Amino acid sequence: MAPITQALPITLSPELDFDQNAASAFGDSLTSHYVQAAPFPHIVIDNFLHEELISSICSHFPIEPTNNEMLYERGYKGQLKRQISPNDCAPFLKTVFNAFNSAPMLQFLENLTGIHGLIPDPYFTGGGLHETKSGGFLGVHSDFRLNKKLNVERRLNVIIYLNEDWREEYGGNLELWDVGMRTCLKKVLPVYNRCVIFNTDKDSNHGHPEPLTTPEHISRRSIALYYYTAATMAIDPTQRNKTHYKPRPKDRLSLKYYINKLIKKKN
Repeated sequence: MAPITQALPITLSPELDFDQNAASAFGDSLTSHYVQAAPFPHIVIDNFLHEELISSICSHFPIEPTNNEMLYERGYKGQLKRQISPNDCAPFLKTVFNAFNSAPMLQFLENLTGIHGLIPDPYFTGGGLHETKSGGFLGVHSDFRLNKKLNVERRLNVIIYLNEDWREEYGGNLELWDVGMRTCLKKVLPVYNRCVIFNTDKDSNHGHPEPLTTPEHISRRSIALYYYTAATMAIDPTQRNKTHYKPRPKDRLSLKYYINKLIKKKN
């Protein structure tokens, strides 16, 4: 299948503007691609943001540590990964992320996915800007389902890659796995301005589990956005509010995997 190439109708000049009617039509035009995708509903869209906008986002990506950022440094759940809140970034990035939480974005996503009543997260819990350095990875997992702060259920992930001149030999593929964690059914290279959108449920198994082979000065960068719906009934307290990491077949045969699990339990 030929790649889908279309830009979200959000422009930067003369100021940030997001066309809600165009966004709604954009979502409608891709619904069938989304709902029919395997192993779970998803879509990959290239050239997702206009060049002026994504170039400005990349130029504002924080190099120095910000307040309250999260670091993941060991174990199967992820290594050499940095998570940055847009709320601790420059005003330009705050404005852009506010647009990603606005009505036009919600309308686009609702029409694309068929999931209505979407709610953005103004705190960007677990999301925002992500960066993984050479040798880093993120184990295959299904995401946390409940946002305890907002008391809402997570439904969608949106990832936009910020990696200029990314080479296939660097790795970093987003892998989508089947329900039983037997087979990787799709790999998505994290190339510049590529967007991946997918449903978030207990069987949406994904990650980039192979260590990056980039030169030391090159990292894997992305925007991560999560969207929710209100619970239609009292939330089951047994529902997971933590990410559930799942071993691949080759991980089950690896002593290193089980050592990392023991380290995690002790810490």
